[in-house]
Amino acid sequence: MSLIDDVQAFFNADDWNPTPMESDPLALVMGFVGEAARWQCYCKVREEQHQILFYSIAPTPVPEDKRSVVAEFITRANYGLIIGNLEMDFDDGEVRYKSAVDVEGAPFSSSSVRNIVYANVLTMDRYLPGLLAIVHGDVSAADAIAKVEG
Repeated sequence: MSLIDDVQAFFNADDWNPTPMESDPLALVMGFVGEAARWQCYCKVREEQHQILFYSIAPTPVPEDKRSVVAEFITRANYGLIIGNLEMDFDDGEVRYKSAVDVEGAPFSSSSVRNIVYANVLTMDRYLPGLLAIVHGDVSAADAIAKVEG
């Protein structure tokens, strides 16, 4: 079996109901419902590099006038994060949380995938209220971080 087949089998067994991404046969798309919101996730497999990347996409793009404040929020949030990081596309305002694992030289382990996936969605769920407070209100990055990390 290929790495994408192993990853898809993990998500199917864990009731994620993934669907292959139309534009990339080595990527799977799925949804997640956290306490803060519902959002899309996708898992990208890099077969030749033996890498698995998992992304949570924030449900709301950041308006252009809020991107600098969100960039500060992301920098503050990323400081101290152990598994993964938040990132923002300054062109369209998409914010996502990325986690990854390199599985080269080791047999496939569903626990490796489980660890990066659940660390990812739990971290996104933790920081999403602060991000949304900035996007929908007049909250500073420091106040938004204090709200979620407090």
